[in-house]
Amino acid sequence: MLTSRVNTIMTIDNKFLLIRNHNIFACMTEEDYEEINIIHNFIEAAKGEYIYFDSHFHNKLYFVKGGSIKIGYYDNEGKEVVKEIIRQGETFGQITLERNNMDGEFAMAYKGDVSLCAFNIQDFEKLLRNKPDVALSFTRQIGHQLRNIENRLVNVLNKDVKTRLINFLLYLVKENIAEETVEGFCIPNHLTHEDIANLIGSSRQTVTTSLNELASQNLISFNRQQICFLNVKELKKYLTVG
Repeated sequence: MLTSRVNTIMTIDNKFLLIRNHNIFACMTEEDYEEINIIHNFIEAAKGEYIYFDSHFHNKLYFVKGGSIKIGYYDNEGKEVVKEIIRQGETFGQITLERNNMDGEFAMAYKGDVSLCAFNIQDFEKLLRNKPDVALSFTRQIGHQLRNIENRLVNVLNKDVKTRLINFLLYLVKENIAEETVEGFCIPNHLTHEDIANLIGSSRQTVTTSLNELASQNLISFNRQQICFLNVKELKKYLTVG
């Protein structure tokens, strides 16, 4: 059952702050926010809640203000398959701005509560027509997301599993702007081995084996909280010789 709830606890000032922190809306003025009444597009969902479920002709576009969203579907055997993990600052839903068939797809708040700004396609198209700066920012972000999808597809089609895994890990470093610590570059570990396997076209067992091999080579270390890259230079070097 679809469940989402309007945030009744967070103050209006805090909602506006979250909205402004999204790159697409950063160029908007106070008058712009009031004109489109953007505060009424703000929603919040708790961990494990569906933003939408088994969607077909869904007519909304979502901007993630905080938290992570899991995009996936259930196969014929009822097994959950993860297609994408959407993070803070990214966009999901009908990113093509048309009511195309999203057959069976679901979106769920992942690993914690999420804050979103949602638009009907018609309302967002009106915003783009009236605000060229927003339209330009939106175009750039969707282009970036589509390039990432294309790169992942090329990775799956042309690389062996270990190379696909390393490419994916390096992508996470880049996207998370990993912080350098005494243990190397560390990022939060939001993904299970099953999630990673789905995202790179492998099996959970193979991903676990490959991660353990990289750890035994002192290239990474990982636990349930974070992944640390102990030698990014050597990890990249593997891609040129592996």
